[in-house]
Amino acid sequence: MPHSISRPLSRRAALGTAAAAVPAVVLAASGRAAAADEPRPVERIRAAAEVGRVRLTWEGEAYHPLVDHYALYASRSRDFTVGPDTLLTKTVYASFLHDRQGGHRQDWYYRIVTVDASGARSEPSALVEGHSAESVALSAKPIARVGKYDHKSLGFALAPGGYAQYKDRFPNGVDYTYGTSKPETDWSYIQPGPADGWAGNRESSTTFRFNLDTVPAETWLSIWLIDTHATLPGTLLISANGTAVPEVKLENGGTRGSLEGDATVPGTLLKPSYVELALPRAAMRKGKNAVTIRKKTGSWHVFDALGVFAR
Repeated sequence: MPHSISRPLSRRAALGTAAAAVPAVVLAASGRAAAADEPRPVERIRAAAEVGRVRLTWEGEAYHPLVDHYALYASRSRDFTVGPDTLLTKTVYASFLHDRQGGHRQDWYYRIVTVDASGARSEPSALVEGHSAESVALSAKPIARVGKYDHKSLGFALAPGGYAQYKDRFPNGVDYTYGTSKPETDWSYIQPGPADGWAGNRESSTTFRFNLDTVPAETWLSIWLIDTHATLPGTLLISANGTAVPEVKLENGGTRGSLEGDATVPGTLLKPSYVELALPRAAMRKGKNAVTIRKKTGSWHVFDALGVFAR
């Protein structure tokens, strides 16, 4: 599969777009006032919970003095030491997505150090607590699913690298019925988009059929992906029995999922992502139901699992 290379921002340009102004003198974590020419601790750190990750944002002054990067430290323990063993990442942006945490909730604690162009370091920021969200695939009652929610695509048709056969094997898209269809022959590991020449440069559809004995108070759709295209992940148009739900824009992936099927391998370049949403209750019915995923823009995505859950 071809790879697209994006042109990186310069450090100064990146900082200029990411940072927000703060007062000339702020109170450092140690309680002393930071001089105007010293790096200042970041402020207003926010940790937003998402399935499989924590989205961190903060505010800091980029130019007084010139900030080289932010050093982000993290631990599962509240009383941790800022040092090489707890360094999570270095970034020029005032945000970071702490991902690859899986479907179970994880609790984390963070501190951030500002490092200027000379290598001088600020005091650590105030301690911030965050957590990832629990997936409904692990917390709700399963109704029907395909796949194991294990960050692998290896149990599906054509996996892990047979994408070029999709057009012949699934000329009309995937149509899968829970209880009678088989994942290894009837569910393609990959769903292409109109940007994919190997699939005919056309939109595709994947339909998942299942029965309901009764309509739950809440019916949730959980889609785990092990990877998406790096620059053209596209969007998902999802409908339940013909009723549309809000369009889902997929995140940029690693562009390796078309060839590799295991995101649990250490050092993998695969970038798992998660789509979870409530299906319209008025659209659900006792008996036969169908969820359809149409790909009208962008390139491919690769499934880990898809399921419907009651909550």
